[in-house]
Amino acid sequence: MPAPQRGTALTILAILFGILAVSDIVKPFQFGGDQTGFVFFGKRLAGTPNMILGPLFGLYLLGYAAGIWAMRRWALPMAWIYVAYVIANLVLFTFRTPPPPGAGVGWQVFGIVYAIVAIGVSVGTARLLSRRQADLR
Repeated sequence: MPAPQRGTALTILAILFGILAVSDIVKPFQFGGDQTGFVFFGKRLAGTPNMILGPLFGLYLLGYAAGIWAMRRWALPMAWIYVAYVIANLVLFTFRTPPPPGAGVGWQVFGIVYAIVAIGVSVGTARLLSRRQADLR
């Protein structure tokens, strides 16, 4: 039986999740300064927790991206777990992380746009995989 075709959307999403995985894997290096620590359940991490959880979560996303790329059945539960994490992380971030001093309406607009994109991409990927469930092997 030939391998199922991923299609353009899932191919792009697999690549984007792969890039996101690399981003999380390198979080401990804080290339962008102090504000580049991994955010875990609404709290930006630093030090040892950042060095452990950033790469671990990056490996999860790398596996997820590989599952999408290979059209594997196990990518589907990973997708819905990721959706739950994204939503929980965004909600908790608004309560656990105060805006930086002097942050105005731009901070709020960025947060809203970021939430729409993060939830949209994660839910959209999970729904697309769910619709293609019969093609997953």
